[in-house]
Amino acid sequence: MIVTPQSTAEVQDVMRAASATRTPVVVRGAGTGLAGAAVAGPGELVLSTAALDRLLTVSPVDGYAIVQPGILNGRLNELLEPYGVWFTPDPASRAISTVGGNIATNAGGLLCVKYGVTRDSVLGLSVVLADGELLTLGRRTIKGVTGLDLTALFVGSEGTLGVIVEATVKIVPLVRSEVRTIRADFVDEDAAARACEAIGASGLRPAVLEMLGGSAVAAIVAYGGGFTDSAREPAATVILQVDGAGAVAEAETASAILAAGGGAVTLAESPVVGEDLLTFRRAFHPAMAMLGSVLIEDVCVPRSRLSAMFGHIHTIEERYNIVIPTVAHAGDGNLHPNFTYQGEEVPDVIWAAAGDLFEAALGEGGTLTGEHGVGLLKKRWLERELGPVQRDLQNQIRAVFDPQGLMNPGKAS
Repeated sequence: MIVTPQSTAEVQDVMRAASATRTPVVVRGAGTGLAGAAVAGPGELVLSTAALDRLLTVSPVDGYAIVQPGILNGRLNELLEPYGVWFTPDPASRAISTVGGNIATNAGGLLCVKYGVTRDSVLGLSVVLADGELLTLGRRTIKGVTGLDLTALFVGSEGTLGVIVEATVKIVPLVRSEVRTIRADFVDEDAAARACEAIGASGLRPAVLEMLGGSAVAAIVAYGGGFTDSAREPAATVILQVDGAGAVAEAETASAILAAGGGAVTLAESPVVGEDLLTFRRAFHPAMAMLGSVLIEDVCVPRSRLSAMFGHIHTIEERYNIVIPTVAHAGDGNLHPNFTYQGEEVPDVIWAAAGDLFEAALGEGGTLTGEHGVGLLKKRWLERELGPVQRDLQNQIRAVFDPQGLMNPGKAS
């Protein structure tokens, strides 16, 4: 069954009925998640947040807005624009993903290197628990340390603890003055990764620092995403954007670092060209979809291990005789290697290559997922990162909020 509540009270009614009948519930926003956390199975009830899509309150002076979970990220910012403020989490799916889904997965995106991931923008939540109880968490103030931070516990919980029905989110002034965007092409992928590491070590804090491997660039160009100047055939491209009062000086410093690392540096001549570069980066996933079915991966390593991780990806490509187009939120060490294949079922060779990728990331002091979540996709590797004691402890915490185990069973555990 699929139910679409129109209010918090109706969500409570649904959960009371589910609790009374021991019916498992899967909460679903826009369904754009990449780890299978919102996929329902036989005998499970899908609770859609699609109708809970309103902006309820805006307080620019206090720096917060109250929203329902079904509102789209991009739509929220359209509504906030007249107030001169914006919600900073910026996933590539911002035009089609919900704020509730962003919260459930602690989504990141291109701008999170400077502006933070979703958790950094969530002040409070209203949550309906598995038994229908309404729980109010967090605050509307800039400061607050009363009690344990249960708000942060729910961010990234992938629908396993309750149903988010309202969120108090942080908003900031819309003006991003003096934006400067840089493109740097490299003939060597390792050099590009090391240049990004040098940016991180320099003390600069760019708003955007993205790296695209050569096969990723080629796929986007073939898709029609831009970069049509055939004179350049880079093995890797770095896109960097700075903003704020010191942007001009920061752009000069960043350009010098990228050039010293072997990059052919171009400063975007206008804000429009700068946005075109970001649009090019955001075209990566559609470009991958043109190649067939895609296993979109998401590992994160310390920024100083970015070049090492690209090296591991090349080793895996050679080991399995496959191509793994990869882009990275290089400013925070978050890589998205993409495994393409034909057909509906993921072939064993792809799973084997993905397993090697996860082992490599963990070996570099990283994590299985930087922003997509565990869902169904990465359950088999979860204990490899957490260990049995922590995994058991997390399941005990889930049981406190959901003793019957009704909320998104079998996911992220």
